[in-house]
Amino acid sequence: MKQNRQPERSRQVSTVRIYITILCISFLQGLQFAPSPVLKQIGDHFPGVGTSMIQMLITGPSLIGMFCAVGSGFLVTKVTKKQLLLFSSLISAVSGLVPLLADSFALLLGCRLIYGFALGLATALNTAVVAEWFEGDARVKAMGFQAASVGAGMAVTTAGAGFLEASVFTNSYFIHGIGLVSFVLILLFLPETGRAVPSEGNRIRINQKVLVIAVLMFLEMLFLITFTTNISMHLSGELAGDTKASGYLTSIFSIGQIIIGLILAYLTRILKKASLPAAMASFVLGAVILICFPSSFPMLCIGAVFCGFSQGVFIPTAMVEAANAVPPIAAAMASGVLTCGTCSGQLFSPVIVNSIVKLIFSEVTTKGVYTVAAVGMALSAILCAFVMMRPGHSSEAS
Repeated sequence: MKQNRQPERSRQVSTVRIYITILCISFLQGLQFAPSPVLKQIGDHFPGVGTSMIQMLITGPSLIGMFCAVGSGFLVTKVTKKQLLLFSSLISAVSGLVPLLADSFALLLGCRLIYGFALGLATALNTAVVAEWFEGDARVKAMGFQAASVGAGMAVTTAGAGFLEASVFTNSYFIHGIGLVSFVLILLFLPETGRAVPSEGNRIRINQKVLVIAVLMFLEMLFLITFTTNISMHLSGELAGDTKASGYLTSIFSIGQIIIGLILAYLTRILKKASLPAAMASFVLGAVILICFPSSFPMLCIGAVFCGFSQGVFIPTAMVEAANAVPPIAAAMASGVLTCGTCSGQLFSPVIVNSIVKLIFSEVTTKGVYTVAAVGMALSAILCAFVMMRPGHSSEAS
C-alpha cells in the first residue's frame, strides 16, 4: 500500500485527500437517484410512457453500468484510476444537462443510459480506491465513510432535485452540475498512482467467494431499489403528489445510510458474519412500515431510515468481503463483479417485482410492490444467513 510507504505526516495528508475523493465519487453515484422525487411529474408530463419505463430513468443506468463496472477491472491496467474517474465526472455532468435542450422522453432516457458509463466506473473504482489506500480495520472504516458518502450524495442529489424542481421538473436536471464540481476536486486531490501492473502472485482473478457475494448483492438490490422507484407514487392522503415530501423521504433514506456508515466498523465487529443478513432484515422492517402507513409522514420517515440502514450496511460490508477475498490488483475487478450484481438487481427489479405483483394481486400497486419486496428480502436474508454462517466461509484472499 502506498499509504504504508509514506512518512506519517504525508500519509495523514493523503488520507484526507483520499477521503475527499471518496466523497466526490460517491456523489457521482448519488446522481443515479436524482430523478426519484420527480418521477410522478415526469410520468404526468409524458402520459404515453408506461410506469416501468418511467422507473427505468433510475434503473436504466444500471444496464450500462454493470458492463462498464466489470470492464473497469481491465481498464485499470491500461488507464489510471484518476483518468477514469475524471472521465466519469464529465459524463455525469454532460449526460444530466443535455436533456434541457429538448422536451423528449427518448432523449432523457438515452442520456440516463449514457450516465450508466459514469455510474459503472464510479461504483467499481470507489471500492478500488479504498482497497488501494487502506487495509485491515482502516479499510472497513473507509468503506463505512464511503457508505455514508453515498448516502450523503443521494440525499443532496434527491433533495436538491426536489428543491430545484419547484414548478418545472426539468429544473431538477441542474443537479448534475455536481459532476463538474467532482471533476475539479478529483483533479486536485486524488494522487496519480499510475496503471495497475499484474505480477506473479498479484494477478487479476475472481474466486467463488466473490461470485456468491455478487448473487447476494443482486438479491439485496432487486428488492431494495423498490423504495426509491416507488416512494413518490406510494404517498397517499394529503401527501399524494407532494414532490418535496418524496424528496425528503429519499433524503431520509440516505441519512439512515449515512448514520449507519459512520458506525459501520463498530457494528460489523458486533454482528460479524450476521452483518449481511441483518442488513436485509432491516429493509424488511422498513418495507412493512411503508405498507402500513402510506399517509403518515413520520412513520414513512422511520420506514425510510430502516431501508437506508439496509443499504448502508450491506453494500460496504459486501465490498470489503470481496476486496479481502482477492489479490490487490483484482480489487477493481471484484468490485466490478459486485457492481454487476448491484446494477442487474436494480435493472431487473421493475420487471421482476412488478410481474410478481401483477400475478398475485392482478394489478400493480405500490403496496403490492412493497409487500413482494418485503417477503422476497426476508427469504433472501435466510439464504444469506445460511451462506455467510456456514462452516468454512472466509473473506481472506485465496
